[in-house]
Amino acid sequence: MENPRAKKTCCESIQDFFTSAKLLIYLGHALSTWGDRMWNFAVAVFLVELYGNSLLLTAVYGLVVAGSVLLLGAIIGDWVDRNPRLKVAQMSLIVQNSCVIVCGILLMVVFSFKQQLVEVYDGWLLTTCYILVISIANIANLASTAMSITIQRDWVVVVAGQDSSKLADMNATVRIIDQLTNILAPMLVGQIMTFGSHFIGCGFISGWNLFSMCLEYVVLWKVYQKTPALAVKAGQKEQHEQELKQLSPVKESETGQSPEESSQPLMNAVSPVVMSEAPKKRGCCNQITEPLRTLKAGWEAYYNQSIFFAGMSLAFLYMTVLGFDCITTGYAYTQGLNGSVVSLLMGASAVSGICGTVAFTWVRKKCGLVRTGFISGVAQLSSLMLCVFSVFAPGSPLDLSVSPFQDLYAHTLPEAENLVSVLTGWNITATSAPTEELPSLKSYVSVSLLFAGVIAARVGLWSFDLTVTQLIQENVIESERGVINGVQNSMNYLLDLLHFIMVILAPHPEAFGLLVIISVSFVMAGHIMYFYFAFNRLGHRLFLCCSPEQKVETDNSPSPTNAV
Repeated sequence: MENPRAKKTCCESIQDFFTSAKLLIYLGHALSTWGDRMWNFAVAVFLVELYGNSLLLTAVYGLVVAGSVLLLGAIIGDWVDRNPRLKVAQMSLIVQNSCVIVCGILLMVVFSFKQQLVEVYDGWLLTTCYILVISIANIANLASTAMSITIQRDWVVVVAGQDSSKLADMNATVRIIDQLTNILAPMLVGQIMTFGSHFIGCGFISGWNLFSMCLEYVVLWKVYQKTPALAVKAGQKEQHEQELKQLSPVKESETGQSPEESSQPLMNAVSPVVMSEAPKKRGCCNQITEPLRTLKAGWEAYYNQSIFFAGMSLAFLYMTVLGFDCITTGYAYTQGLNGSVVSLLMGASAVSGICGTVAFTWVRKKCGLVRTGFISGVAQLSSLMLCVFSVFAPGSPLDLSVSPFQDLYAHTLPEAENLVSVLTGWNITATSAPTEELPSLKSYVSVSLLFAGVIAARVGLWSFDLTVTQLIQENVIESERGVINGVQNSMNYLLDLLHFIMVILAPHPEAFGLLVIISVSFVMAGHIMYFYFAFNRLGHRLFLCCSPEQKVETDNSPSPTNAV
């Protein structure tokens, strides 16, 4: 006879799994990322469409977003550290989704009444709408940055507890969700705009964000309830203790302990909590300059971290043209690849990235976290050697004698091709002129090697990214996770901006080979910095293969909650 108690226990186990904090984190992150990817894809298309197939608004939007995160990353992280976890998550969620909803509604109005808006105040009302859309969208991106820091860099660590393996699995799962939504979400909203209209696309995105905001709010509350440790924050606890001591000085004298003895800072860097108390008794000038002091203290704290070189190594990987962005896609078109082939290559790149996240968890268990980063770097650099070979392979357009500004304003192409040409600064008439011969099989050797290297390098890239992410999670104290990750985001955006500037200085396909060599050099420099970090951490043991039992002794990183 079947034991009803055992059956009930089985049902309860299944219910506990589907309502666990870990699964709810995944659900909330999937909802949030899906909305982000749809909006990031659609807003660029909307701005191009509104400004007459010009990329001016899109370029301005990208510059504003990158510049804002670059300047405000540390301040956003400091705000995350100062406030309770649930308050930060809820405020970021509401601000982000509300801004996207407002932008969607505003864009629907502009698409519906664009002709009328042009005639009002000589078009200044329409220009004001453009400014509002870009400004509100930028606020949404800043709120998304705060949300990413608090959930992916803090909540995940607390939910994982002191289990490093569980933290690695959660980081890998979150990254797989990122990869999948990065492919599927743009496909969905693209189909809606293609078979419907841009007006319908705006309405769908606004409706999705309203639905997602309500559901995410509930999910965050459930995770908070199921994880009591989220209610305890190191900096908040110290501040509360200091306030109690200020309210009860008599008890301090009874215990014989001074405030300095009872609350000592955990690191040499300035604590955000200490900074928040100083301006209370100062004038307006000090309050106005407080963000600057916060920014300075955040960068100093980042520099003083033990994982400084590991974080810098990750930032250097953003200084590259070897990724599936508009630059590499535009170069593919100049080499005779059509949209179908490029989309297949992007799909293969996503699959390669997912393989990298899976490989990360396996290698980390076998070799330890620090060695995983070293192995991932070697794998990425080895793959990128194919890209270097492609520069000198048959079919490469490398010609350094071409002037960077040659034919910069001579774009007389059909609309679809002109968009790619303006987007990258490259003239693609050579591949589409009827007088030219069709590309031979030999001419595809170079571009084939290039994309083979880019796709293969994604395995090492994503594994390395997860390694540095977990190193930051495990080695940064709880009260400074926000500001350190904020500065890390700023560094990533800075190097990303530099790679766009590099393309502006050498915009023609004939110079792309030079950009490839520069990109590989920056990636190599990044991995050299990581090698320096890893060698200081492990010494000669870095090159020794170790068993899981030996790994605990040789690669014993501090626990996420007690790191110093």
